[in-house]
Amino acid sequence: MQEDIFDVVDEFDKVIGQKPRSEVHAEGLKHRAVHVLVFNKENELFMQKRSKTKDTWPGAWDGSCTGHVDAGEDYREAAHRELQEELGWQPSNELEFLFRLNPCEETGQEFIEVYRVLGSGPFRLNTEEIEIGEWMDLLNLTQRVGFTPKRFSSAFRLVLERLQALNLITV
Repeated sequence: MQEDIFDVVDEFDKVIGQKPRSEVHAEGLKHRAVHVLVFNKENELFMQKRSKTKDTWPGAWDGSCTGHVDAGEDYREAAHRELQEELGWQPSNELEFLFRLNPCEETGQEFIEVYRVLGSGPFRLNTEEIEIGEWMDLLNLTQRVGFTPKRFSSAFRLVLERLQALNLITV
């Protein structure tokens, strides 16, 4: 299996080169990722439990769809590709850009663009990426993160904090 190639970026998110995934992660280089949050009409968030074979946060809960931006790809293209690869689904409405997170230890040195979309599937989960998926009520989800934070990826915890700080979700 060929290794993914990522754009390596500087502190301003400008491309300065390309390297294989393993080198980017091993060297702690800045790169790009997307998170897509899929909400249903009941305002529940679809959450994924990451496969135990993932190289980062194996077995942890994460947002609906997360993934890296491949070399030469833009954030929105990556978001649509990841929805197809991880959930086997494409929304009928457009993704709504919410905010961006800057690289830090919690994001794995990733610039992350976060999107929201309304939908309810049906999803065909990629079992190489996702162990299980579950719709979660936002109040329950927030409580679960508070009680057992290490069961959730550090990047998702940052996303949830930002959603709350910007009043983009109500619990």
